[in-house]
Amino acid sequence: MTRIHDTSVGTGLMTGMRLARQALGRGQLVVLPTDTVYGVAADAFDANAVQRLLDAKGRDRTAPPPVLIPGIPTLDALAADVPAPVRALVEAFWPGGLTVILEAQPSLRWDLGETRGTVALRMPDHPIALELLAETGPLAVSSANLSGQPAATTAQAAEEMLGESVEVYLDGGTSGAGYEAVGERPGDLSSTIVDATGLSRTDGRLRIVRAGVITREQIAEVVSEDLMEPVAVVTADAEAPAADAAATAEADAAPEADTA
Repeated sequence: MTRIHDTSVGTGLMTGMRLARQALGRGQLVVLPTDTVYGVAADAFDANAVQRLLDAKGRDRTAPPPVLIPGIPTLDALAADVPAPVRALVEAFWPGGLTVILEAQPSLRWDLGETRGTVALRMPDHPIALELLAETGPLAVSSANLSGQPAATTAQAAEEMLGESVEVYLDGGTSGAGYEAVGERPGDLSSTIVDATGLSRTDGRLRIVRAGVITREQIAEVVSEDLMEPVAVVTADAEAPAADAAATAEADAAPEADTA
């Protein structure tokens, strides 16, 4: 059976979207295009489906997937609080390549993994992704690749890595064309992840957990540099162990590094 559906063709779009909705409803996985990289999606409220997503990528529960949403009303429904600086950021960069970590609504009945009560949210800037999200609601979505491999920018590349672990592949052409690869790794077109949970403290600041297609300078133009955590600078070899420990702790507290 053909698993890759060309959404640039009318019949491929209709068939692919119908099969994608059905697959997600059954707790199966779907690969979809986003404005950054391709993502592998599961029903965010189906714990077994989320675990299937983590297994397909070769990740464990310490790397919970972010959640893609169709719009601002869903942001307010899933986050316990949305501080004014975050509203300014999503107004500037959504839909687009910015993922924001916030405290999750405590009443949510989901299990994304070891989130420590937080959720990473993004509204992607891609018509196929937004149409699917509008029909299904929030989806747990991670980059469509095996752990440690480059994120896929085509449906074919995603299929080569994920194969039969995914039920439906929606082919929307090459992703990431609207961005410059300015992230931490060469050619990386992943979204920028900003941790906003620190804003609940009196002296709290925004922290860039992973640099991506939205630069620190762009973020600072919206919220000012004073509201952002300073960039850590290691000045001597003796400081390296402490820096390594801090990086490890940051990775443990944040969603996975290859977020869609």
